[in-house]
Amino acid sequence: MIASSDPGFRDMVHDNILNIPDIKVVAEFTEVAANLYVRVLQELERNPHAGVVIDLAGNPETAFKSLERVKHAIPDIYIIASHFIADGETVIQAMRAGANEFLLQPLKRTEFRDAMTRFERAPKRSTGLSESRLGKIYTFLGAKGGVGATSLAVNFASVLAQRKKQTVIVDIDWVANDVAMQVGVTPQYTLMEVADNFAKLDQALFEGYVTRDPLGFFLVGPPDSLDNRNFFSDHMFREFATFLIEKYDSVVVDAGKNINDDVVMSACQVSSTIFLVVTQELPSVRNAQRYVTALSHMGVHQDQIKVVVNHYNKKASPLHASLEQISQTLNQPVFYGIPSSPAMLASLNKGRPMVSNREAAPELDKTFRAFVDKATGAKAASGKLAKGAGA
Repeated sequence: MIASSDPGFRDMVHDNILNIPDIKVVAEFTEVAANLYVRVLQELERNPHAGVVIDLAGNPETAFKSLERVKHAIPDIYIIASHFIADGETVIQAMRAGANEFLLQPLKRTEFRDAMTRFERAPKRSTGLSESRLGKIYTFLGAKGGVGATSLAVNFASVLAQRKKQTVIVDIDWVANDVAMQVGVTPQYTLMEVADNFAKLDQALFEGYVTRDPLGFFLVGPPDSLDNRNFFSDHMFREFATFLIEKYDSVVVDAGKNINDDVVMSACQVSSTIFLVVTQELPSVRNAQRYVTALSHMGVHQDQIKVVVNHYNKKASPLHASLEQISQTLNQPVFYGIPSSPAMLASLNKGRPMVSNREAAPELDKTFRAFVDKATGAKAASGKLAKGAGA
């Protein structure tokens, strides 16, 4: 893993790795910030034996703190620190912060190769993210408007809360702001209050600013007014996400459909899983194809993206793409299909999550809970639809 805000440094690492067998770059982090350890932990879930090359030169004060937090969160990870300055004080500070190696910039090929050799010989981690007590972020991103991403996010958070998971749902769809409506509340406090008091935010203060649903999850979203949008930046969201996953089991994000929004991009980058919600209509599938490409360019791994087909219909139709067609178009397997049901619309009209009344639509309820099982790894998904749509 490479962590550096300098593209020249990242290229330099790539160049030095080219001719070293069995070593590859599995991730690049373009910001060396306080929440770097979260990104590293997420990557270790996929590559538990990876190490980190971290550039200290961009913003040394922040970088040293970031290095220290990574080592504190993952004591046995192998870290190679690098800087243009290699005086005794800098090297000692890097080692005290947790670095296993220190390399002077510009990187020398022989020194880099020797460092990689020591990394290869070092004891390997036996497990990945399972050691961490950090919560997970699940982001629901609609390929276009009207695909039902908000409904899926609300019900997903509801099932997690019913299972006694400490859960927060964050609405960052600044325009639609539909989560509050779907759970039947008019919040007194919003993300604006969170932003205004972020410097002193702790769990007690946060829970005083958010709404608690009867099912047990917390809800926070934007103000109802469309006048002011600039109060919450992408950097603040990354810090806020770090705050949340340190204190709660699950964070569910309703990201709306605007992938070009800076905060939505940040949410996708820090998410354990991005549910890209589509329908079988061709405009939705086309947009999803563009979204997959954009997410890839943002540094999101292919296996972080889970394609969910909402309003799923098994019957063939010239107007509806099949699961096979969707998978081929997106070059992504379809993770799950959620069928249409009048019960979902009825729940929207009532302002309560569909899963809050399990008897209203038992088949849909069963399917949705199987989706949550598969998404969280709670247990193997079951049922005919789960097998067909989850293939």
